[in-house]
Amino acid sequence: MDYVATIRGIRTIHPESQSRSWKVKQIGQSEGAERQLFEYAFHAGVPLAILTDGQEWNFFLPGEQGDYGERRVYKLDIVDRDIAECASRLNRYLKYEAIVAGTALEAAREDYRNVSRDRQMRATLPKAWSKLVEDEDELLIELVADSVESLCGYKPDPDSVARFLKEHVTLRAQGAAPQPLRPPSAPSPTPAGTPHPGRTGQIGFTLNGRFVPARSARDVMIAIFENFADGDTTFLERFAALPKHGRTRRFLARSPDELYPGRPDLARDHSAQLKSGWWLGTNVSRAAITRIIEMACEVAHVSFGQALTINLGE
Repeated sequence: MDYVATIRGIRTIHPESQSRSWKVKQIGQSEGAERQLFEYAFHAGVPLAILTDGQEWNFFLPGEQGDYGERRVYKLDIVDRDIAECASRLNRYLKYEAIVAGTALEAAREDYRNVSRDRQMRATLPKAWSKLVEDEDELLIELVADSVESLCGYKPDPDSVARFLKEHVTLRAQGAAPQPLRPPSAPSPTPAGTPHPGRTGQIGFTLNGRFVPARSARDVMIAIFENFADGDTTFLERFAALPKHGRTRRFLARSPDELYPGRPDLARDHSAQLKSGWWLGTNVSRAAITRIIEMACEVAHVSFGQALTINLGE
């Protein structure tokens, strides 16, 4: 059966199987024709529809989910694309033998799955980026800090990098205008009667009603590990045995080199030895310290936020 097309209306390419439909428009006049094409395809039960003005070819799977654009398998402009690409795509979807065998429709469905997958990945990228920034991912922070050090010779601390990422860096949605860097906004006012961390509130932690002061957030973490180890000789072994610490490295190990494999600089400058001989990694931001302390509380069977509260300052 030969293919059939007309400028005035819609005809099926293969009427016996109702496997294709064409909507042919004059060049430059295909805008807004999707609705008519989809209405016909829906009522006729056509699985693959083609909208073309002769130059631009749009291949759709009307039965899939989403708006017209999301159901488009492929868009081909035979003027802009090279000849090999045009021939390959037209043969892939329109070759008579492939249509009869059903392989053309399967190829279109496979391409649709790929397009849908790519669309989902693009839509998820901003969410993934926001999560990395909000969670103060240790690998991201370390990569940025290393890059700063390679450019100016000085390495910023993890908290400075995390603060910069939250204040200045965003992954904008597709098509959105780039956002200029803005100076850090002024801190929001603290409600009356609420102690401001690091100012009126003292850095440290409270365990079972007893407050222990500390000089820094890292000292809080170290002191909590020492306290838990004093109360339970198996605590450090059990913490170290956790199947997962950070995304790329361990938080607690027998040696600094185990904390930072392949990074002797970090092992030298960012590790603290506990009284027991174990080593704790300190190249972490305040948010990461909070997560580490929460993990320690789970291992020690201590209720975080109740039996143990912390103030890491700003």
